[in-house]
Amino acid sequence: MALILSTWVKFAFLFAPFFVVSMFLALTRADSVADRRSIANRAVFAALCISLVLFFFGSALFALLGITLDSFRIGAGILLFLSAISLVRDGVRANAEVPSEQREDVSVVPLAIPTIVGPATIGTILVYGAELHGLDIAYGLIGLVLALISLLVCLHLSTWMERILGKTGLNVLSKVTGLILAAMASQIVLTGIHGFLQSAGL
Repeated sequence: MALILSTWVKFAFLFAPFFVVSMFLALTRADSVADRRSIANRAVFAALCISLVLFFFGSALFALLGITLDSFRIGAGILLFLSAISLVRDGVRANAEVPSEQREDVSVVPLAIPTIVGPATIGTILVYGAELHGLDIAYGLIGLVLALISLLVCLHLSTWMERILGKTGLNVLSKVTGLILAAMASQIVLTGIHGFLQSAGL
């Protein structure tokens, strides 16, 4: 149960919900309430499908490419740290930009990718999926799904959140999320370095 809770919290911050809400509001400004709900549902479902593939096939991918889990931890941690810096400094995540004009369907691109599941998120999900074994995989999966459900709830309540918090409030919360992601990234990198040094006998 503790693993479910910790995984839920980690992924909840990893998906940067307040930043996603800001992007969602900007991309769906001209849409009706019903259309917004439909877009939110499709975006989170697409993110779930992508996350499941990454979560379950991370180990196979590492073996295929000849990459150790520790080296990928270091790389994913650095990328996540850069993403966190982007959130803290600019209030936006790296490689996620609001397009200049409204697209026909924004649910998959750019909402699911790269807003919800960006490069740093991909690397982190691969690491978490590869380092869990046995029953822990089920617990980790439950935590991942709960985090996406929480994100979906935030998207459905996005108009209310904007009215209560305002754009400034959402931006501040995005920066706080960035600080927490920076701490998570540091832990991932340090774990990777520790594992690498142990495997090298140092």
